[in-house]
Amino acid sequence: MAISGHVLSAVQFGFITGTFLFAILLVADRFSPSKIFLVCALLGAACNIPLFSEKLSVFGLLSARFGTGFFLAGIYPVGMKIAADHFQNGLGKALGLLVGALVLGTASPYLLNAFDFSNNYTHVLLITSALAMLGGIVVGLGVADGPYRKPLSKLQLNAAPQLFKIKAFKKAAIGYFGHMWELYAFWVFVPFALKIYEQLHSSELLIDTWTFVSIAVGSVSCVLGGYLAANYGSKKIATVSLSVSGFFCLVSPLLFLAPLPIFLLSLLLWGMFVVADSPQFSTLVANAVPAELKGTALTMTNCIGFALSILSIQLLNFASNIINPTWLFLLLLPGPITGILYFRMK
Repeated sequence: MAISGHVLSAVQFGFITGTFLFAILLVADRFSPSKIFLVCALLGAACNIPLFSEKLSVFGLLSARFGTGFFLAGIYPVGMKIAADHFQNGLGKALGLLVGALVLGTASPYLLNAFDFSNNYTHVLLITSALAMLGGIVVGLGVADGPYRKPLSKLQLNAAPQLFKIKAFKKAAIGYFGHMWELYAFWVFVPFALKIYEQLHSSELLIDTWTFVSIAVGSVSCVLGGYLAANYGSKKIATVSLSVSGFFCLVSPLLFLAPLPIFLLSLLLWGMFVVADSPQFSTLVANAVPAELKGTALTMTNCIGFALSILSIQLLNFASNIINPTWLFLLLLPGPITGILYFRMK
């Protein structure tokens, strides 16, 4: 688990660096989001080129993943900015579809591994890089800037920090931070949880297949949550989702003692609720700020949220060697608790 944790953290650190610079320089609000998306998708895919080398060092691996993470700063939050520019109403539904696609993309390497593409990891790299380039071209050339876009005319270096003076933004952002403490650490350690269950019960599980399903099912809940938000509001959907995922953190030690069907069902339900709140928190963030700062607000919350995810991943990575592994997910519980308590404050 050590090297996989460091590799993912390199991507996260690259993303944090990129989103920090994008937020401070107000990139998504000053320039065409579609063109930013195109350029960053192509450059992010290009960062995979060193990974095809037969003499790849650990430093080279981590540097390449850092580069990919850096250019993701021009894809994920910028993609949400594009959606916000096109949807003044129904943004929760639109972001549900967008984040759902992100979740499916996150899970896809496990599906490729399940079909034995992992015999040659370059197959996974080629497919994911090609899809990234294709997505960038489609958005960059096929999606015009939205009708609700209000570009900034000049650089304002203090704009991003000033956003935290807006109460509605601050509440939504801290709720999102609590969610992010749990999300990526859960995704990274799903295979670990499946392996621990195998060892405890002397059973055999299709690790890659069940990891794919446990993550990919979140795409369904993101889309469903977006439609429910249209009727019940983003705040309620985000609160329920974060509360349920927090509940699974709390009872996680008991899940390893449960029969296999209950364990797998719980893992799938957890995979649904752990991410369903993400697009709704982002909707609340975007709606809490002036139109000309939506891109910066989304980028800044992504920056801080992913920074927290590095801490939680590394915490679990360290703790996995010193505590009973069935108690590991309890370390994620402070995220949902903090997020819910602050988000619900008046």
